[in-house]
Amino acid sequence: MLWLRINRSIWRRIPPALRGTDAGRRYGRSVHSVVLRSASRQVYLGTFFLRNRPQLEQIRRLIAPLPRGGTLRLAILGCSIGAEVYSVLWTIRTARPDLDVRTIAADISAQVIAIGEKAVYSDESCGLVGESIFERLTAKEREQMFDWDGGTATVKASLRQGISWQLCDALSPELERSLGPQDLVLASNFLCHMPPQMAERCLRNIARLVRPGGHLLVIGVDLDLRQKVARDLGWHPLSDLIREIHDGDPVLRRDWPMEWWGLEPLDERRPDWQSRYAATFRLD
Repeated sequence: MLWLRINRSIWRRIPPALRGTDAGRRYGRSVHSVVLRSASRQVYLGTFFLRNRPQLEQIRRLIAPLPRGGTLRLAILGCSIGAEVYSVLWTIRTARPDLDVRTIAADISAQVIAIGEKAVYSDESCGLVGESIFERLTAKEREQMFDWDGGTATVKASLRQGISWQLCDALSPELERSLGPQDLVLASNFLCHMPPQMAERCLRNIARLVRPGGHLLVIGVDLDLRQKVARDLGWHPLSDLIREIHDGDPVLRRDWPMEWWGLEPLDERRPDWQSRYAATFRLD
């Protein structure tokens, strides 16, 4: 689309300081609205280990009150090649090794589930994701999470325990029956790749997995859509770490407003900013 090509060129020429002004934000939002309406959305598999560290810190806080030796039922939807699964489990087991964590890792692609279940990754750029998935790890984290053989990394056996890898469609009306009630559900970075109406149906369906009092973490989704569903279903947004989680993945922030997965700058001047930008919700 010629209009988008012209505005992409204009946006690149705007100094960063001006992009953060009211006028710059309004212009960015107007461009992004056109991008969302016109985009031909498709699935990308690009990911990283420890991709959004503030979100992992949020998970640490959520599990802190659990009784010693308790059980945590965890579902990670759109698990892709497993980087998020092992990142979350490393976070939980580092903080609370006493917990019995029963994890469901689910995706619609048998190919990526097979990679995640095998738990062997190359230090070179992965052909599926297009870049090294280790690049956000420190040397210490690499050693704690993997057994290394040259440039090949195998996830530690302790992190692979208790995972049920399941091929399923998050839109399926059988999702709740097949997976069962969960204490913690993660739906990260796949809803934005769906057409809006499909993404809304999917998010409503996913919410049925969360037991009363449990939590849903959902990032990588159109903000208007998430806010609408949260309001309609009476979700309670958690106020801590909103900004940190929102800005926790530099790729999403960098690509706004010219890509449909891009994430607008957080604006605390909006009266609805907490409900708009919160990514963690308690479902009662």
